[in-house]
Amino acid sequence: MECEQLIRLIKDWYLRVKQETMAPARMMQFVDQHVKNCCICQADLLLPDEVEKIREFVLPESKIPKASRSLDDTTPEISPGEEDDFDEDDEYVDDTDDELDEDDIDDDEEDDLSDDDVI
Repeated sequence: MECEQLIRLIKDWYLRVKQETMAPARMMQFVDQHVKNCCICQADLLLPDEVEKIREFVLPESKIPKASRSLDDTTPEISPGEEDDFDEDDEYVDDTDDELDEDDIDDDEEDDLSDDDVI
């Protein structure tokens, strides 16, 4: 790494990551942004490899972009045949909109009303 400014910034950002005042992914965004805008960093041919080493060190495995992960570390897919909890015969019934039908009202309740009760 030839850029002294990038070295200083990475040290500062890494301390913030350790203090949990900056997210590791955000640190790597700052690194990428600096490299993109810095003439010294763009001229450094070894810098991409060094940045990737830093990325692997700083970022947890789950936050590394899938394209950067090795093929051995891929997450296994769940095949459709392994779904034990769901039966296709089960039917979903939406009972959140339970409204009373007129048939559900007892006739006795109507008889309890007198003319005084009606407004």
